[in-house]
Amino acid sequence: MENLYTYFNYEIWQMDVKTAFLNGKLTEDVYMEQLEGFEDPKNPNKVCKLLKSIYGLKQASRSWNLHFDERIKEFGFTKSEFEPCVYTKFSGSIVTFLVLYVDDILLIGNDVPTLQSVKSWLSRCFQMKDLGEAAYILSIKIYRNRSKRLIGLSQSTYIDKVLKRFRMDESKKGFIPMQHGIVLSKSQCPVSSQDQDRMKSVPYASAIGSIMYAMLCTRPDVAYSVSVTSRYQQNPGEPHWVAVKNILKYLRRMKDMFLVFGGSEDEISVKGYSDASFQTDRDDFRSQSGYVFTLNGRAISWKSSKQDTIADSTTEAEYIAASDAAKEAVWLRNFLSDLRVVASVSRPIDIICDNSGAVAQAKEPREHHKSRHVLRKYHLIREIIGRGDVRICKIPTEDNVADPLTKPLARVKHEAHANSIGMQYLEASS
Repeated sequence: MENLYTYFNYEIWQMDVKTAFLNGKLTEDVYMEQLEGFEDPKNPNKVCKLLKSIYGLKQASRSWNLHFDERIKEFGFTKSEFEPCVYTKFSGSIVTFLVLYVDDILLIGNDVPTLQSVKSWLSRCFQMKDLGEAAYILSIKIYRNRSKRLIGLSQSTYIDKVLKRFRMDESKKGFIPMQHGIVLSKSQCPVSSQDQDRMKSVPYASAIGSIMYAMLCTRPDVAYSVSVTSRYQQNPGEPHWVAVKNILKYLRRMKDMFLVFGGSEDEISVKGYSDASFQTDRDDFRSQSGYVFTLNGRAISWKSSKQDTIADSTTEAEYIAASDAAKEAVWLRNFLSDLRVVASVSRPIDIICDNSGAVAQAKEPREHHKSRHVLRKYHLIREIIGRGDVRICKIPTEDNVADPLTKPLARVKHEAHANSIGMQYLEASS
């Protein structure tokens, strides 16, 4: 949504719900032992029946969310069918969005009095903390330049904490997240009990999880390297740990980069790029899929993952990747339509692929002995194209910005593709 409210120059305010889980209403009978120091001396063996939710209950988060949903709908908001954390409210030309993540709230809209009234309503319903204009949420720094209609998202502070946690804050700085030509496999996992015990002291899974949060939020440039290294968490070897440290070294150099949105007055348009690398996994010979969707050239959704089945040709691998991207395109199209501010989603979303065979299979399906074995679920892309949700197009390989999501690239290519999807430095951001 960042590119949308930048494009329309909407207000972005932030609020926080104090002790959110204490607001939940219980629908089940839940009992707990009497608290130490607050026992009833006349009935020491009795238990307490909870009337409202408290922290620590497995129902706490769900009951809070249901209660919030009930109260915000009373004010006229509607929950998005396609993203349950997003609420919308429309009144003529006035547009208001509310984005909820547990107890963190973003209010977005084009009318200040309406936003103020939402704040007042929330403050009557719950104990709220007004944080003013959004500047930092969920470990993401928000930089805004309203004159240039730019918004940048950065996790430099979060990355600094990650580097210190894994003692990489004084390491050398890397230029790329994964070296071109590197090969990782299960054959590099420790076999002897001595080597396995030594690697148990390495915080491999914790490092992967920490990097993954940054990757999911603002760092599509490390999606491929995280996808590959995350496969060895059960029994990592020294080469795998070296690869993870290389990602951290790269993030140390590039920690101040922003994922930038806005800066264009062109009509809002969504494009998807898909790519695949053929049988790159040395253990099971599966291929790697990758896609990235952009809104006016800025990345809004991305994924890098190993395919579920073995492809026996480059064309099949690319076809599977395009099918995966098509499903994401359908969700994006539905979600953006639900927001009612992107007129262009009434037209098909372009999915751009660099393999002529995959494009032909999707656009003009023909029976062929080389493709008869392809699993039926991957042919969903043909139905999606047929009903007008997406359109598949060919692009030269060197222009496919999804390329870094399927393989390690040389530094120049990696940086060029990262820049082309909105990853930039903002000099005035400090």
